[in-house]
Amino acid sequence: MIEYSPFWKTLKESNESTYTLITKYHISSAIIDKLRKNKPMNTTTLNDLCRILNCSLEDIACYVPSEEDQKL
Repeated sequence: MIEYSPFWKTLKESNESTYTLITKYHISSAIIDKLRKNKPMNTTTLNDLCRILNCSLEDIACYVPSEEDQKL
């Protein structure tokens, strides 16, 4: 499962907040909710977050094996 726990650490270490992501960068509150709940999101959004926070993808998301993953 893709998990966004690294995002919260990266955000905390940055000069940004969820408020600035929404108001300054027009990241929707639905995206913030997806990050909180580890829900799927599109790679364009991940790209935008990396650009805003000046970080790498691994600073936003990581893969954690889970029994909740869909069957292959």
